[in-house]
Amino acid sequence: MADATVSIDRIESAQLLVPIVGTSPLIMHRFSEKAKLQMLDAMQGKKTPKQAKDPEAEYQAAFYRLKGDSGYGFPSTAFKLATVSAARFYGKDVSMASLKQFLFFGGEMGDEWEYLVPIHGEPQMREDVVRVGNGGTDLRYRPIFPEWQATLEVSYIKSALTEGSVLSLIDAGGMGVGVGEWRPEKKGNFGTYKVDSTRDIVRVAL
Repeated sequence: MADATVSIDRIESAQLLVPIVGTSPLIMHRFSEKAKLQMLDAMQGKKTPKQAKDPEAEYQAAFYRLKGDSGYGFPSTAFKLATVSAARFYGKDVSMASLKQFLFFGGEMGDEWEYLVPIHGEPQMREDVVRVGNGGTDLRYRPIFPEWQATLEVSYIKSALTEGSVLSLIDAGGMGVGVGEWRPEKKGNFGTYKVDSTRDIVRVAL
């Protein structure tokens, strides 16, 4: 007797362009080339010569920039992690492990070959006193976007999630997890956002 034929249907997905608006300022802090070099020197047992602090250079280096310096962005992975982490607000019925496989966040290419969500807003320089090793303190200069908005490019598996569920997770992640420095997930109040009800959600034909 011949084996029965197995028929496997294609996995259906849908894509949305979801407008979001910041509900608190967004603080960026990209690792600069200088910081990476210092980390590498430390790993290799080298001493990094102390240099005079340059606030403007430190501020500029902390931006995430779109390819060709065409604007500012923020890693799409940060928005995915915030959305996936929102599963904790819905109890055991929503699995973070499953959401990682059901949700995908796109964006535009950045200078360091990573996908970035374009951020629209006017940045300002922020100065903070931070604690460093051995109980010392230092000054940090980073970009802050007091008002900002973006559009998330989100794909999801239709058999696993409804459109409403995706939007609810984005809202919950923006409110309770956030992105950037001093976000709620890290005991701060910055980097929160919500789905922007004043702009249309676009359903992309695949």
